[in-house]
Amino acid sequence: MKLAPLFVRLCHAHIHLDKCFLLDKCLEGGHEELITGDFQEALKVTAAAKARFPHNEQDLYERGKRLILQSVSAGVTSMRAHVEVDSIVGKSCLNVGLRLKADFQHLCYIQIAVFAQEPLFDSSDSQDPGPNYEALLEVVGTEGVEAIGSAPYVEPSETHLERNIDLILELAWKHNLHADFHLDYNFDPNRRIYTKLLLERIESRTLQGTWRKDLHVCVGHATRLALPDDDSAAVLSTLASRAKDEVTLVSLPQSDMYMMGRGTNGPAPRSTLDVCRLAKERNLHIAMSVNNVQNAFTPQGTVDPLSLSSLGVMLFQAATKVDCQVLLNAVTGNSRRAIGLAPTISQVADQSNSQRLVDPLANIPRQGDMADFVLLHGNTTLQNAIFNPAYDRTTIRGGKIVATRTAKVQFVD
Repeated sequence: MKLAPLFVRLCHAHIHLDKCFLLDKCLEGGHEELITGDFQEALKVTAAAKARFPHNEQDLYERGKRLILQSVSAGVTSMRAHVEVDSIVGKSCLNVGLRLKADFQHLCYIQIAVFAQEPLFDSSDSQDPGPNYEALLEVVGTEGVEAIGSAPYVEPSETHLERNIDLILELAWKHNLHADFHLDYNFDPNRRIYTKLLLERIESRTLQGTWRKDLHVCVGHATRLALPDDDSAAVLSTLASRAKDEVTLVSLPQSDMYMMGRGTNGPAPRSTLDVCRLAKERNLHIAMSVNNVQNAFTPQGTVDPLSLSSLGVMLFQAATKVDCQVLLNAVTGNSRRAIGLAPTISQVADQSNSQRLVDPLANIPRQGDMADFVLLHGNTTLQNAIFNPAYDRTTIRGGKIVATRTAKVQFVD
């Protein structure tokens, strides 16, 4: 008997639409190759490439189109796409992102997140936010924008880092936007954990009536929480007990493993959130996402979310059936929940503890949902799909086939 192919609902919870396929352009202008490959160099060469964005929106469009089409062919039917807005790029990335959203809505739901990669404050002496914040103010009310985010760790001081979080939450609340932070992107046990502050701010705003339960908050990277110390444990415990409906951690393993853990004695550590251990030990539903594709922050990898699940088998030494369910849900149900497309944890809390590790609704369209999913031809079991994801796939969007992907192999005598 021929078994039916497995079907899943793949989602990019966190991907940069404007910085994809940028590595060759980062190496223009005198940069013949990456010298250190570290985070500061990535910021430097990417900033130089960004300066050219407003002068070549067609290049932005073509690279973004390439990312979308490759994602859809891999089976992605929804994504949160970060586009940068600041005094360097102006509205160019947003304008192109909105064009791409409109042009490819028949293939994929593209949720636009305006993102402040640059500091909102100019210097450690700044009392008021500067031109990068003003640039955000100009676009937060733009039709088609559904989320707002920032990277608070780039601010010139800890005080400004805290104010960055407050400003983004305020704009999100006023404009009915989801919030998305690149936060705690380090692997230093001596560094303060700002996810704790974020959770406190959300709880305080909720009590004051300046936050809404329907607005979801994502914390991308959060590699500091991968350190097994008491500070991390306390934050994870708070997240699991009081905020799992409001906040989703989004692991970005391709970027995290490439960037973090440098300078340590001995082999580089597993410097990314262990989604399997945290699911089993704390019942935390963590998403995984691709983040960057072929740029200075993440030069390697593909757009296929299932490649992250396969990576997780090795990275977390996790190959049981439950592990595979967790790894699949990280790129399906948890990722959809992270961008507001799936039921909250509380809505599925009546399941038994073993089932709660996996959202039972993750890959089952609910009444009224778009019929969006991908058929994995050749994968008939969940574990098989994680261990060796099929290349041949059929992507369905709104009940219609929108893409087919097949491998052709020809042997030559």
